[in-house]
Amino acid sequence: MGTEPLERKLAAILYADVAGYSRLTGEDEEGTHRTLSAYLDAITASIKQYHGSVMHFAGDAVLAEFAAVSDALACAINTQHELKERNQDLPENRQVRFRIGVNLGEVIVDRGEIYGDGVNVAARLESLAEPGGICIAESVHTAVGNKLPLDYEDLGEQSVKNIEKPVRAYAAHLKPGAARPTPRAKRRHPMRHVMVAGTAAALIIAIGMIVWLTLWAPRTELGSEARMASRLPEKPSIAVLPFSNLSNDLQQEYFSDGITNDLITELSKLSDLLVIASNSVFTYKGRAIKVQEVGQDLGVHYVLEGSVQKAGERLRINAQLIDAGTGHHLWAQRFDRRLEDVFALQDELTQKIVTALSVKLTEEEHKRLAHRYTRSVEAYDYFLQALALLSLRTEQENERARTLYQRAIELDPAFARAYVGLALTHLADFREGWSTRPEESMAQALRLAKKAVALDDSLPEARLLLGQVHFSRKEHAQALEASRRAIALRPSYADAYVLMAAIHNHAGAPADGVVFIHKAMRLNPRATYVYFLVLGHAHYLLGEYHEALLALTAAYDRNSRYLLTRLLLAATYVRLGRLDDAGWVADQILADDPDFNLDRWAQTRPDVNPAQLAEQVADLRLAGLP
Repeated sequence: MGTEPLERKLAAILYADVAGYSRLTGEDEEGTHRTLSAYLDAITASIKQYHGSVMHFAGDAVLAEFAAVSDALACAINTQHELKERNQDLPENRQVRFRIGVNLGEVIVDRGEIYGDGVNVAARLESLAEPGGICIAESVHTAVGNKLPLDYEDLGEQSVKNIEKPVRAYAAHLKPGAARPTPRAKRRHPMRHVMVAGTAAALIIAIGMIVWLTLWAPRTELGSEARMASRLPEKPSIAVLPFSNLSNDLQQEYFSDGITNDLITELSKLSDLLVIASNSVFTYKGRAIKVQEVGQDLGVHYVLEGSVQKAGERLRINAQLIDAGTGHHLWAQRFDRRLEDVFALQDELTQKIVTALSVKLTEEEHKRLAHRYTRSVEAYDYFLQALALLSLRTEQENERARTLYQRAIELDPAFARAYVGLALTHLADFREGWSTRPEESMAQALRLAKKAVALDDSLPEARLLLGQVHFSRKEHAQALEASRRAIALRPSYADAYVLMAAIHNHAGAPADGVVFIHKAMRLNPRATYVYFLVLGHAHYLLGEYHEALLALTAAYDRNSRYLLTRLLLAATYVRLGRLDDAGWVADQILADDPDFNLDRWAQTRPDVNPAQLAEQVADLRLAGLP
């Protein structure tokens, strides 16, 4: 068997199949075949019209791929309406109706065919569609948004055979009275002019490099979440699962989540204990799971699970520490306290875990665990409410969180964690483009971060925030020092390792960036798109473009609208010689922001080495960005 890496690419996939084909052929085999043949010709013409390619026919089914996801969905809309018009000339029981599924994902290319999860998901979506209807993946819904005159019906998460995670599906319908989307003009790629103008020798060299990069360049497979987590560390390791809310009031969910987050925060300060980040453990919230599976998935020796019941001025917490390898309970205990004793209760629970796991504490760590953030239960409650709102990442909830953080500070002006939260709302305004005065938002974030550090020099969240603000201001030395201090105060601080990786990438040391981001991913196996984005950037800077593509595709799958992911993906495609794919990504960027300008964007980047940034800008110009 050959050892050459298979070609992979990101594609929009359309899968169409006839509903009730067996019944139709059973009643009139010859007539059905004639109709089907005519309809398949119509679908083929529509696919070509919308710049797609038919990859495969299988009886009554057709598989096609598109470079642009909006083309695939527009083609599906046009196809269904054309077939509906044709069906009007047939009796009801003889009408041939297709179901269509559309997905956006990575596919394997081999011998002119496409395979892989991207195709499998499209086929599953097709089976979920109504006859004459269209079912799309969430990635398609996110990428297209309001670009087409469509209404979307959320069908919830759907299980897909051989796909680990459920796929969120939507039914897509043309809005009443709206015209069918017309095919866009075929874009001309600027690289074509460069290639025509080159000499024959240069052309041969360029083609040779593209073939080598695409087919024979060595590639290291991106570590899967399961494989990354499967290696148990030598020191004790733990995952704190989200505590269940047993209060009668569902509005108290923020409180049980807050207790979980605080336990994770306190335990992750211990150098002799590996603690999985909250982002990963909260993926299990509300799911019926076995602790042995959690241990295998996250690569930990122990799992803590429990529940919180808050009723009036009383608080009850049940907790059990479980050996993830055997499923045996190490201990289980119920804590009944007054609400005002919540901080003492958290201290006691943390100490129980430390004792049970025989975790050795340094003198400094003993002090950190004994430290109290606030003595005001009311301020703490406002803080937890704000934390829950901040996690929703919307402009409205960000503003509500700011108000709650301010209330917490009014009740306890020395509450450093509340200042961190308040600063994060201003940083979110700056990053998400919600602020009408971005420079002022950044200045506010910096002022509040410094205030938090002044109030509590041992608060790792304050140090990380200070590092994030300095990094955004291109102050790399200060950002590096702050992130190092955050890790020293909280050794299992995954996000601090991400910041360290990003700083090293932009400072011209991407090899170190890879090391730091892998440390972050070990602590946060269910990593967010940011982790994969930073990893992809490091591989791109190292010239490891296949590895970069895998990481950036993972980032894109998790958040297809984030600008930097799209830009790095386009630049990576250029380096791999896949200019049509690069142009497709560039089209997405310009569709969302017609005024996008590379020179203006480059001025905002925190790169220390101008030549490094200039190379990326040059790649993006070849992708077709102005």
